[in-house]
Amino acid sequence: MSGRRVARRERGLLHALGLGLSVGLLLLVAALAVVLVIVPRATGSTPLTVLTSSMEPSLPPGTLLVVRPTSTEDIRVGDVVTYQIESGRPEVISHRVIEIVSSTDGTTSFVTKGDNNDAADEAAVLPVQVRGTLWYNVPWLGFVNQAVNGQARAWIVPLLAVALFGYAGYMIATGLVQRRADRRRERAPGRRAEPADRRP
Repeated sequence: MSGRRVARRERGLLHALGLGLSVGLLLLVAALAVVLVIVPRATGSTPLTVLTSSMEPSLPPGTLLVVRPTSTEDIRVGDVVTYQIESGRPEVISHRVIEIVSSTDGTTSFVTKGDNNDAADEAAVLPVQVRGTLWYNVPWLGFVNQAVNGQARAWIVPLLAVALFGYAGYMIATGLVQRRADRRRERAPGRRAEPADRRP
């Protein structure tokens, strides 16, 4: 096999690896966009990150929680609810409902507890504090959610997607150009080497 063919094969292999890597990264960014941005925004849900070990082993630190609004009438024992520590404040906790208490005046409250805690939470949760219930969770993705939290999420994920689309397009275009150039060289008439001058 000639050196030219070996070099061409190596270039083709490197190009295929680069294209495969870019497509894989593109799919990863697309999946992140769906989980972190598109689904929560379309359903009115909120992506949150587990920061403590109170819900281990089912929800360890770094887990992404997607919490969707739920009527308090639909909450059942065993559901994981996200509630405000103080009504009207942004700080929240996500713990499991272990008891539903109905008062004589018709009001309802929820007794919650972290799966990894020895005792229930000190105060019962009132309906006004409830932000929603756990819809789905993804291990470790909460760290990504923390990194692109807030307003940055609106442009970081789309920017990465555009950049990877551009890179994939560049890899495809350069591969096509290189392939055409190789075919032209193969079709071009070869030059015959002049015989060496043999003199005694």
